[in-house]
Amino acid sequence: MRKVFYSLAGIAFAGTLMSCSGGMKVAKMEVSPSLGAAENVTVDVPVDKGYYVLFDGTSLKGWRGYAKSYMPDCWKIEDGCLKFSRSNGREGGDVIFAHKFRNFELEMEWKIAKGGNSGIFYLAQEFYTIGNDGKMNVEPIYISAPEYQVLDNENHPDAKLGKDNNRKAASLYDMIPAKPQNANPYGEWNKAKIVVKDGVVSHYQNDVKVLEYRLWTKEWTDLLQESKFSEKAWPQAFILLNDCGGVLHSGYIGLQDHGDDVWYRNIRVKVLD
Repeated sequence: MRKVFYSLAGIAFAGTLMSCSGGMKVAKMEVSPSLGAAENVTVDVPVDKGYYVLFDGTSLKGWRGYAKSYMPDCWKIEDGCLKFSRSNGREGGDVIFAHKFRNFELEMEWKIAKGGNSGIFYLAQEFYTIGNDGKMNVEPIYISAPEYQVLDNENHPDAKLGKDNNRKAASLYDMIPAKPQNANPYGEWNKAKIVVKDGVVSHYQNDVKVLEYRLWTKEWTDLLQESKFSEKAWPQAFILLNDCGGVLHSGYIGLQDHGDDVWYRNIRVKVLD
């Protein structure tokens, strides 16, 4: 038998009172330093007009690899952007901002290389299983978290897969297509926004609302059953995604390593609790 574990540490926001440093407001936010660890390490997060700036182009405080205690070296700060490239280093993998959010408005900008694929995860957990041999096996982030698709629609084959264009940019990956499909082409910046409030989720692309759905409802279960994460096709993913966010309905924000060059910048979140 394999047992599944994940951390319940952290709820929507664990910041302390703000202070000012050089004219910039700063909040103290607690983050989890490693797989399964509680949110017990405090980092300073800039605050701008009610948004907590998770990445300001200069610091990776609060960020680490998924199921790691450090940032893999294929992710680098370059010209004020968080860039993933296989040429940057030896180790890749998805990355997370290691504080769990529940109700929030997340904004960032992204651009992708020609033929590139990536994604933005939210309400993510760090799951691992213990096998009969006693060894720990880390489960991938995408079997616990909805994905906002990041894609070169014109040149990546995934754009033609799935159903009704539900694998194109800003779509809820493999479940709901982004309509209208208004992504800029590869090499150009796109603005992403994800709003999660009491189970109602909206995706925006370039300031246009492109989809909405409700978590923890029959509608959500039906979407999963019609996707690659169905109970029949992928039982473990179905269970975890159907209960997305766990008992606290909260989780990490993550960025995907899909092997292709991708850039992110101006990552910020407003807590709606």
